[in-house]
Amino acid sequence: MNFKKTYNKVMLNIPRLILGLTFLAFTAAVSAQPYYNVLKYGAKNDSTALATGSIRKAIEAAAKAGGGTVYFPAGKYLTGPIHLKSNITILIDAGAELHFSDNFDHYLPMVKSRYEGVDVTSFSPLFYAYKAENITIKGRGLIDGHGKKWWDFVEGYKEGQPRSKWQYMFDSLNKDILLPDEPRQMKRGFLRPPFIQPMFCKNVLIEGITIRNSPFWTVNPEFCENVTVTGVTINNPHSPNTDGINPESCKYVHISNCHISVGDDCITIKSGKDKPGRAMAMPAENYTITNCTMLSGHGGVVIGSEMSGDVKKITISSCVFDGTDRGIRIKTARGRGGVVEEIRVDNIIMKNIQEQAIVLDMQYAKTAVEPVTERTPAFRNIHLSNITASGVKQACYINGLEEMPVDNISFNDINMEAESGFVIKNATNIELHNVHVNTKRGSMLQSENVKTLVADGIKSFTPLPGVPLVELTNTEDAFLYNSFPVKGTDVFLKVSGPSSRSIVLKGNNLKNVKTPVVQDPSVKEKISAE
Repeated sequence: MNFKKTYNKVMLNIPRLILGLTFLAFTAAVSAQPYYNVLKYGAKNDSTALATGSIRKAIEAAAKAGGGTVYFPAGKYLTGPIHLKSNITILIDAGAELHFSDNFDHYLPMVKSRYEGVDVTSFSPLFYAYKAENITIKGRGLIDGHGKKWWDFVEGYKEGQPRSKWQYMFDSLNKDILLPDEPRQMKRGFLRPPFIQPMFCKNVLIEGITIRNSPFWTVNPEFCENVTVTGVTINNPHSPNTDGINPESCKYVHISNCHISVGDDCITIKSGKDKPGRAMAMPAENYTITNCTMLSGHGGVVIGSEMSGDVKKITISSCVFDGTDRGIRIKTARGRGGVVEEIRVDNIIMKNIQEQAIVLDMQYAKTAVEPVTERTPAFRNIHLSNITASGVKQACYINGLEEMPVDNISFNDINMEAESGFVIKNATNIELHNVHVNTKRGSMLQSENVKTLVADGIKSFTPLPGVPLVELTNTEDAFLYNSFPVKGTDVFLKVSGPSSRSIVLKGNNLKNVKTPVVQDPSVKEKISAE
């Protein structure tokens, strides 16, 4: 026997042995985790009976043991609201379907909730948790909110018709709530419940499930910390206000690998509305959104308009928007207050966008100019890069307030095919670097009431007869450089408005341009192309 060979062989296999034993130990630990099969607690998986009570018993048993997994094997379950407790995982297996009742009474008693940025007591969300930790909803199964009855009740309600018992109940529980500037926004006292709404929770995971037909907003964490939503499919098209993922006044939120098609915004970041939002003063901050696809929806990724508690430190990357009304949309209005700042958007593909690819609109509701107060919102320090878009109605629309211009916005490496180009109003410190937009009408870039504008290497490959590539109105301190317009460009720059001054062109190649600069008589300073 060759002792040396045997020894070496044994020693070489020790790491494999250790690895195998470690895997077996891990598998045993996982298999030892307690599972609470809802069938053992009386639930029926043929949807013949309401399973709400049985599911509650399974959750209570798991909670009593310190936590565990409440398991739904394949089949169809009919249920009312499901309330989670700390350390509970809801596991909806492949082939399992949870169908939520559309009997409004099943969502009583009303609970503490938030509706469009206003703190209320209202119908229980379909999945609900309050001040819980370590909660999970996951699996390859389906949850269906059967929202049509909810939609029809709200959309069909007419002023003057008799109020329902639920509306009177809502009124009695919300006598002293702080209302938004326009109380009519509360939908006459009948508020549909969100599908999934954890409130004041920590360590929330929603993974893998398919969701459809939400009564209202779909995934709507409120005042939560460390929220992860990954691999989720949401399908609520052709329905009112059924936003996809709305993390509101949360911190440390991670959204990834989701596929969303809804009747409103696909992903929306919010932090409360008007006085209620400012009173809570809970910002939405430190969010990452990546690797998602958005189809039907008013917006792909949206911030606001409820942003009264501030929205800050947000990154959006590597997403595809196909068929949404808008792509990236940030919106607010006078009365909201709050700040949206420190936003980064990168590596986005858009196509078939019905309105604007990019919107920063501070006049979402049209109101008169007013002094700067706590009611005055602000957008600043927002940066977008590496965006490709085709089939777009308008490339970009920026509209600040006269008393609070949008500030410090940059665009880098943007390439778009759009009916119309960039329109920028009431803004300061705007930069465009290597921005190419092929338009079918109007200038590639228009500015009005803008201070400090830098345009570097901007271009359109489809110049229009008689239409300037860039049109500045009442614009101050503009620097245009590094541009090389293509053949057929009639006018490179047109400047108008008595406030236009300090317009500098330098380092441009204008050999293909018939008329480099057209200057309106209202402009006092002489503008030359160098």
